[in-house]
Order: sequence, then C-alpha cells, then structure tokens
Amino acid sequence: MTGVLTWQQLHDLKCAELLDAADGWGAVSTQADAARDRISDEMIRGLEATQKGMAAPAAIGRLRRLDRNYDYIRTECGLVRTTVSSLVYELVGFQGQLKDALDDAASLGFTVAADGSVSYPAGGQNVVTKQPVPGGSASADTPVMSRPPTLDAPHPGLVSPNPNQAKAQEIADRIRRVLTAARQADEQFSTALSKLKAEPGLDVTDAMWKDAAADLAAVRKVSGDHLAKTIPTKGTPAERHDWWTHLSPSQRDEYLATCPDIIGNLDGIPAAVRDEANRDNLRLLIGKLSGVDEARARLDGLKSIDDQLRAGSDPPMYLLGIGDQGNGRAIVSYGNPDTAKNVSAYVPGLGTTLDTAFANNDLKRARQTALGARRADPSSATASIVWLGYDAPQFDAVKFLEPDKLAENFAVMGDHDAKVGASAYNQFMAGVSVTHEAGDPHVTAIGHSYGSLTVGLAAQQHGGIPGVDDIILVGSPGTEAKNADALGVGRDHVYVGAAKNDIVTQLPGKGEVAGTALGTLFGGPGVGGYVGHKVGEMVDGGPDKLYFGTDPASHEFGARRFATGDGPELIDRGKLVSSVVDGNLELPSPDVSAHSHYFDPEKDSVSAVNIARIVAGQGSKIITEEPR
Repeated sequence: MTGVLTWQQLHDLKCAELLDAADGWGAVSTQADAARDRISDEMIRGLEATQKGMAAPAAIGRLRRLDRNYDYIRTECGLVRTTVSSLVYELVGFQGQLKDALDDAASLGFTVAADGSVSYPAGGQNVVTKQPVPGGSASADTPVMSRPPTLDAPHPGLVSPNPNQAKAQEIADRIRRVLTAARQADEQFSTALSKLKAEPGLDVTDAMWKDAAADLAAVRKVSGDHLAKTIPTKGTPAERHDWWTHLSPSQRDEYLATCPDIIGNLDGIPAAVRDEANRDNLRLLIGKLSGVDEARARLDGLKSIDDQLRAGSDPPMYLLGIGDQGNGRAIVSYGNPDTAKNVSAYVPGLGTTLDTAFANNDLKRARQTALGARRADPSSATASIVWLGYDAPQFDAVKFLEPDKLAENFAVMGDHDAKVGASAYNQFMAGVSVTHEAGDPHVTAIGHSYGSLTVGLAAQQHGGIPGVDDIILVGSPGTEAKNADALGVGRDHVYVGAAKNDIVTQLPGKGEVAGTALGTLFGGPGVGGYVGHKVGEMVDGGPDKLYFGTDPASHEFGARRFATGDGPELIDRGKLVSSVVDGNLELPSPDVSAHSHYFDPEKDSVSAVNIARIVAGQGSKIITEEPR
C-alpha cells in the first residue's frame, strides 16, 4: 500500500491473496529444506561411503556449500513468509475494527464519506426555536472544540444539543485511529521485508548468517512477537507436546521459521522437530557471535558442533538444545530418543562450558556410550544424550583438583548450580517421556563429577527424575543423599563407578575439612590429619562421607559399585624417584586424568563396558567391585 490509506482501500483489501503469497514463500522454504536434506542425507553421505580419490573431497566440498545455501534460502524465505502472514494478521484485525465502525454508522443512519468524515441527521432540540437541531458532519481532522459556535451548537466546552453529533464524532475518530495504525503497520512491515535480501554470489558466509540473525530479530520485533507469545513456554512438557500436536503443518512451519530458538529448546517438542529448529538456530548463533572477541571460545564450540552435524555420524546426531545464555547450552543425542528402546542422558560436571573441549570430549563420551550399548544389545536402538542444560561451575580443572586445595575449592563451589541444573534436567527428562513414540523406554540418568551431584539432586526432587529406571554416578563427590534409596529408583538400580586413583571420589567430608584446619593450626600436618578424621566423623556422621554427603561408592550408601580401571596415579612414582635421584626436589605435576576416563573404552574398557551394559538394560551383566 502506498500514499494515503483510505478506509475504502483497507475495507477492500483481499487478505486471502496476501496469505496465498505468504504460503508461496513458505513452499519455497519447504522445498529448500527438502533439497538440503537430500544433499546432506543422500548425496554427501553416499559419496563419502562409496567414492575415493582426489575428486571426491572436492565434490563433497561443493555439495556442502550448496547445503549451506539451501539452509540459508530456507531460513530467509521462511522469514518472508512469516513477515507477510504477520502483516495479514495485523490487517485482518484492523479490517475487523473498521467494519465495526462502519456497521455502527449504518445502524444509526449515518453516512461515511471517502475522507472518513461522518454525516449525521437532525436530532435534539434548539433551545430557542424548539425545532430539531440540523444534522452535520464530523471529521477526525476537525475536532468539535475548534469549530465556531452557532445557534444550534453550544459554545466550546458545552454538550451539543444534537446527540447524533457526538456519536458521529466518535465513529470518525475510530476510523482515523484504525487507518493510522494500519498505515504504520504497513510501513513497518515493508521496511522489514526490504531488509530480507541476499548478497550476490554463491557463498553463504558467516556475515550473511549474522545478517540473517538480525533479520529474524527485526521480523519478530515488527510482528510484535505475536507468534512467540502464543508458545506455551510456561506449560508443562506434556502441555507443550499437546499444543504442538494440534498445530497444522503450516503453523508448525511458521513457528520453526520465526522462533527456532524457542521451539528448539522447548521440552515436550519431538526430537526431530527440535533438531530441525536448533540446526537453524545454530547457524544464526554462529552469525550473531562472529567477530565478538569475548565469545571466541563459544563460537569455536558452536562451529565444531556444526561441522560434526554436517559431516554426519553413526549413530545419527540430533541437536536437542543450543543457546548462548550463561556458559552456553548444548544438548546432543546420538540416536533418536523418541524411537529408541534405550535412552541415556549424561550430565557433565566441573569446568564444562560450550567450547571445543565440550564439542570434542563430551560429545565423544555420549557417542561411545551409544556404540557400547549397541554392542551390548544389537537388537535394540539406543539414544545417548549429553545434556549441557545448566551452568556447571567454572574452574581450571587441573588447578581445582590439586590435592592440597581440593576440599577448599569444593567448599567455594557449593551446590547452587547443581540445584538449578537439577530442575532443568527433570524438565528435559519429562519431555523425553512425553515425546517417546512407544511410551516406555528404558531410561538411564548418568552424572559425572559435579554432574553426579546435579543428577542426585534431581532424583531427590518431588517425583524423582521422570521416566528414569537406572542411575549411574561416576567420579562423584557425593549427591547430598544419605543412601541410594533416597534417589527413588531402588538401591539395586543405582550404579557407582569410582576409580582407585580418581581424587574426586576421595574428598574429605565438610567436617573433616574443618577438623584438618584446626589440627594443623594446633599441632601441624600430622596432627591435622588425625584431628580432621575424628572431627569429620563427629560432624559428618562417619568416615564414609564425601564433601556432598555419603560416599556413593561406600557400603553405607548401598549402591551397586561397578568395576573400573585404576587410572593413572596422581603422582607418577617413576618421575618422583627420578627427581630425587637427580637432586630435583620438585614434585611432578599431579595427573588427575583418572577422573575423566570412565566412558573411554581405550583408557578404561572395564568401566565403559559396564556403563554400556547398564544403558542397554543389562545391569545384571556388569562386573561389580566391592564397595569401600
């Protein structure tokens, strides 16, 4: 619409035709999505599996560029569709308001002119002549107060003796307000649409994705976020799943185009849908963070995840969550949790953040678990999830685990992050339960290091972890539970791995920390250790206490302890002897890697196999170890 918008133009506007145009853009977006899937799922993987030689990498590289282009086309065309349909949503509302005003005028016998002025008939009574007061015309451009008084009209500030005048003025004002709002909406949406342009050329760059992220923000702003406001973000996962189920295909496409960041991270939405939304949102986040110095580590992590998603994997990857809030969010599943018989969700711990270390190491652990479970039970599909849906405490792992400062560092860390993470984890697991197509998978919750505290606290919340059958705790500093029964799945379904040389599983209790400090103050280190042990027993309730409650690997806790490798010694004895012989009295740097070997079949095959068997529902086949 151009020029001055008249009420007749707004009245005659064929919104259905605009909706058809929006649907056309949506169809292009859908076709680009299908082309992208065909390139990545069929052509690229087919070439990788069957072709060798120098030509294959070049062909694959070009296909991946084409894949990115289709991805960009899908996103931008989806935004055009949403912008147009949002404009229609606004205009339909304005047409409704205009119709109401015109209907009111007709019911009163008033006439609306082309300029929006409203003519009204005679009415009321002249105070002098006692005759009906003549009719007239009311315009929003000429308020009553500015008109010169006549014998038939009151002085400014007085009520007109013709009651029709006030009614006509009210209708004229309503028409003008509707036209003004419609014109403003048209201008705003036209501005947003004019920005949805692609740069010339064949390459879709990070700068273009950064522009796409700005496009998305602009479209949501101009549309008043009316789509985002209808998403039941405050509902339960079951309510969200029901909401999504009852949307039409076109409505789902519109939400995916406009709100990928919300839909992709909404517990209760099917895994395949979350994956689709998050892959789009991942590219938008990469564009958003490009060139931001303080976001370099997070950007590298996002790019690493994107590279792995595009390269494909076995089992296939599903991106169930991604975001840049806090220390970053990422939830990746190897295998579809909505169709798998066995589902595990692993929570990483200390120092984990969205960076390349997470993208390389934690994702690898989830994949190793999925492959191990498949070997344990080839007849059943497995989905192995790594869940970084909370802010794990951030410390330099090597310095944090220095033996002389370990307990002090844990005291500073506290359990706040774990408590917040426990609630978010339970929401996610509730979503896994409601979206599963068979309705009753075998579910294992896995917590490593500080993540085991998060899982333990989640299990102790009201109702426990939704849908969980088994709980695995590895490298655990405790769960704040007195015993395994407090975790809600029965002690026979709580499994604990604690490597001999994992220093985190040998933390002193809180009371022992205080006792050691007192003993050292009054009698030196030797006395400190003895006093610390005794005070620890008095304060914490016994010798089987870790910093966060009862030692999960102890007899007192009552869980099933499974066998693990010992892991590297904290201090390499050979290096220590060599340093003494050489006259070098400096201690070798402590090796804390025993804390992170539990999932790796190359570094701790015993532990990795046991974890895989539990995830596959074969807890009876694990190799056990005597509790401490």
